[in-house]
Amino acid sequence: MVIGILNIRVVIRESHSLKDKRRVIKSLKDRIRQKYNISISEIEAQNNHKQCVLAVAMVGNDGKYVNSVLSGLVNSFRLFPKVELVDYDLNLM
Repeated sequence: MVIGILNIRVVIRESHSLKDKRRVIKSLKDRIRQKYNISISEIEAQNNHKQCVLAVAMVGNDGKYVNSVLSGLVNSFRLFPKVELVDYDLNLM
């Protein structure tokens, strides 16, 4: 069994309030949950309206598959128009 954990830090430049941030992040999380079979949650910077840190977890039998899915997810964050990917950390256990 392989557990993949991806921490992603993004900036929401057009957000002017926590309400704006939560709307963008909810849309992003819903889209990711529909496309991938993963768990995703906001873990840091909940009270900062410009930044967000998300944790993504995935469990699988094949480490290469888990790594490729989470790497593809990083590319999805790069393409999402309302957020800017700042940093990410991908770990397999």
